[in-house]
Amino acid sequence: MPSLNGKSDVTFEDDDLPYEEEIIRNPYSVKCWMRYIEFKQNGPKSTLNMIYERALKELPGSYKLWYNYLRERRKQVKGKCITEPAYEEVNNCHERGLVFMHKMPRIWLDYCQFLVSQCKITRSRRTFDRALRALPVTQHPRIWPLYLRFVRNLPLPETAIRVYRRYLKLSPENAEEYIDYLRSVGRLDEAAVRLAAVVNDEGFVSKEGKSNYQLWHELCDLISQNPDKVTSLNVGAIIRGGLTRFTDQLGKLWCSLADYYIRSGHFEKARDVYEEAILTVVTVRDFTQVFDSYAQFEESMIAAKMETTAEMGQDEDDDIDLELRLARFEQLIARRPLLLNSVLLRQNPHNVHEWHKRVKLYEGNPRQIINTYTEAVQTVDPVKATGKPHCLWVFFAKFYEENEQLDDARTIFEKATKVNYKQVDDLAAVWCEYGEMELRHENYEQALRILRKATAIPSKKAEYFDSSEPVQNRVYKSLKVWSMLADLEESLGTFQSTKAVYDRIIDLRIATPQIIINYAMFLEEHNYFEESFKAYERGIALFRWPNVYDIWNTYLTKFIDRYGGKKLERARDLFEQALDGCPAKFAKTIYLLYAKLEEEYGLARHAMAVYERATQAVETEERHHMFNIYIKRAAEIYGVTYTRAIYQKAIEVLPDEHAREMCLRFADMESKLGEIDRARAIYSYCSQICDPRVTANFWQTWKEFEIRHGNEDTIREMLRIKRSVQATYNTQVNFMSSQMLKATTSSTGTVSDLAPGQIGIDDMKMLEQKAQQLAAEAEQDKPKPKEKILFVRFFYIHKNSFTNCLFPLAFTEVQLEQKSVPTAVFGGLKDD
Repeated sequence: MPSLNGKSDVTFEDDDLPYEEEIIRNPYSVKCWMRYIEFKQNGPKSTLNMIYERALKELPGSYKLWYNYLRERRKQVKGKCITEPAYEEVNNCHERGLVFMHKMPRIWLDYCQFLVSQCKITRSRRTFDRALRALPVTQHPRIWPLYLRFVRNLPLPETAIRVYRRYLKLSPENAEEYIDYLRSVGRLDEAAVRLAAVVNDEGFVSKEGKSNYQLWHELCDLISQNPDKVTSLNVGAIIRGGLTRFTDQLGKLWCSLADYYIRSGHFEKARDVYEEAILTVVTVRDFTQVFDSYAQFEESMIAAKMETTAEMGQDEDDDIDLELRLARFEQLIARRPLLLNSVLLRQNPHNVHEWHKRVKLYEGNPRQIINTYTEAVQTVDPVKATGKPHCLWVFFAKFYEENEQLDDARTIFEKATKVNYKQVDDLAAVWCEYGEMELRHENYEQALRILRKATAIPSKKAEYFDSSEPVQNRVYKSLKVWSMLADLEESLGTFQSTKAVYDRIIDLRIATPQIIINYAMFLEEHNYFEESFKAYERGIALFRWPNVYDIWNTYLTKFIDRYGGKKLERARDLFEQALDGCPAKFAKTIYLLYAKLEEEYGLARHAMAVYERATQAVETEERHHMFNIYIKRAAEIYGVTYTRAIYQKAIEVLPDEHAREMCLRFADMESKLGEIDRARAIYSYCSQICDPRVTANFWQTWKEFEIRHGNEDTIREMLRIKRSVQATYNTQVNFMSSQMLKATTSSTGTVSDLAPGQIGIDDMKMLEQKAQQLAAEAEQDKPKPKEKILFVRFFYIHKNSFTNCLFPLAFTEVQLEQKSVPTAVFGGLKDD
């Protein structure tokens, strides 16, 4: 068939006729054209292109046709040389398509990529610009990534910069990408300007997740490391602005500023920056950064000077300059501890410990030490102080004292006593140190006057813990000052003055038990025994348990030592008074002292009564020990038979562990007395609290007892009791479970093997069989009479119960044959 344009080179095959007829019927149906195109997909490319052209002539607004046609044309030229005319034909097809498809971003993107692959730089740039003009602004984000990637790969930074400037007007949040590109192409000045704008924009949010400080740090590094390339910014003002803005990162910013001056060649300015930084930073971390950088700078300056001198030869000026630099470096290293101390004091000027360290650093320099102490006492606020602020005054005065300037030391102490400290103890410590200084120089009267002045009652009295009042009005109640005054009065004063001091302490109600004891001992040393006892009484009235324990203990001991049994009733009253309300923790000592008094000077029965009370009054943990003492003393005084009731009471009261021990001791005592039946009854009673699995020692002891004193029947009875007790303990759930598990594991298999954790009827049957087996084994283990062990047979009837009495024994009535006594036995007595 001839073609539509009259040429005869286009022919149709027979298979094409149905598609052609369908197209003639529906020339505006995209589906019909697409079916035809799909049919001719493997045919000649020229025929396929002709069909696309015919379809687009009928349907020029079809995006589907244009997209597939352009994609097909690009495929056809793929792999060919970019200089062939076919590429230009495809470009023309794209231009024709964009006449109708200028609002389709996919067409623009494919065309731009196709042009970029042809290395047509100008045409590609203009096409990108046309695409941005043709498309709505909402679809520009699809064009810009390809456009920016294209300009970044060009060796033309100016073109890329101009494109980026346009891009940032639309998307200013992507400024970091532009800054990175500027740094990569060496345009550092504009990069610094852009970075400064980003840092100053408080609403800027980094897409890379960087904080404002990180951006600022990048800016400081950029401008400080490239001072010759960054000319549009005032570097010093920018970094100093950062110093006021980022106070937690001062070290890095100071180092950046100094680095800028070093790279600029202004070494003296850099040194001034370092000195200023060292004197202003307030954290050890910042100080360490600045100091290390400063020391490295000085070292590099010395090394550079030495290299220059070695190359150009030495002269006198170079030597002097080099020595000056070395001296400056050595001085810097020597100043480090002092500079670090200054940093800590700037951080907290009320840190007393750091002031002491600063004084030590000035050791050997008296003038600086005095200046440091003066500055410290003027700077430190006692209310805000960390440490003990009074120590500064004390050490200041001691410094003058060590240099034999007592008048200056007294002046310091006088000023120290007028400071409004936070705690009364601080002022009290100052008064005590003041008095001790006078004692060290043997000014005893002066020391007494100082402490009397400290304890004088002020014009306005105040409570000791009333923080609203100054400490000077409260120090008269300080026990520390009064204690030192009492010691001085004992050593240097008279009896009356010392007694008056102690009385005053008690009247102020600031005494401690130790003060009371010291006062009484002082009176006793001067043979005022009754006065010392009165002092004890006053102390007892002041304190309660447990604080009064030491006073009572000393008082009772001293009273007994003084009077012995002369004032027995008075001593008994004192003991009763002491024991009234006495806690169980402290009762033991007082009861033992009371019992000792009664044993030595009183009645034995009174002592036994005291021991009896003690066994109930002491703590539960000490009752066992108390019963042991009670039994021992009772046996020594009344004999061992008296201890039976005590043993019985102990067994009733004590816990099982100690009760077993008591039973064993009780039974041993009875066996030694020949009371075999009583001992056996005790063993039988004790067996009820002795699990054979735990207390094997008890059963062994009973067995040995029966071997020595019993017979076959008594041993059989003991074994019966043992099995009974064991069965009682075996009824516990845990033991039952363990026995059941042992039985199931030893057997060939049960229901529990199939369902672990569940106990069935078969398991209970096996448990019963196991119990019968254990009973049979126990029956076989019964002792059998041997030829070598012979016992005296006698009939033993076990006790009925132990409900009320410990040893009720029941014996069967034995019928005895009675005979008349011959008269010859009575001799010459008259018959009735």
